[in-house]
Amino acid sequence: MAQPWGFIDAQLPHHVCRLRKAIYGLKQAPRAWYNKLAMFLISQQFVNSKADTSLFIYNHDGRIAYLLVYVDDLLLTGNNGRFLSSFIVALSSRFSVKDMGSLHYFLGVEVLPTSTGLILSQHKYIYDLLVRTNMAGAKEATTPLSTTSSLTLTDRSASIDASEFRSVVGSLQYLSLTRPDIAFTVHKLSQFMHKPT
Repeated sequence: MAQPWGFIDAQLPHHVCRLRKAIYGLKQAPRAWYNKLAMFLISQQFVNSKADTSLFIYNHDGRIAYLLVYVDDLLLTGNNGRFLSSFIVALSSRFSVKDMGSLHYFLGVEVLPTSTGLILSQHKYIYDLLVRTNMAGAKEATTPLSTTSSLTLTDRSASIDASEFRSVVGSLQYLSLTRPDIAFTVHKLSQFMHKPT
């Protein structure tokens, strides 16, 4: 980091400033933020998941809590409301925290609470995808992929832009989280990612 204009040391004009901590916007800032948060969570007896480094799990004395980190958004859930409240207080004493209340929408997934649990839905994500691909008025099909529709796809693929094809298939892969019924079709389309035409 160079000396800022107007504050250049006349005797040492070619010296640079040494950063002692990460500054927001620099390429190492996200890693520094994650490390600081992870150290705090580990000090609170959370364990980092081996399968997903953005998931932290607390499991002591019958109390279970899951904390999911996505950039600067945190999702916290567990089986003991009193523990969760005390943890939020501890977290807010260390970091600036804004409690957004119950989860309703996260990363394109709508969360609808019911008396028996939660329903995960991607209705808005589906609608946005249909609008983006100019298919909002398309008719429904009972079978997502049939022999005739795959032949139609092959015939029309010459006019498909490769990057657009990859973008749509990637969106469909994300959609298959809550719609496993389209998994086979998305798998078939994914076979042509390298050369859709």
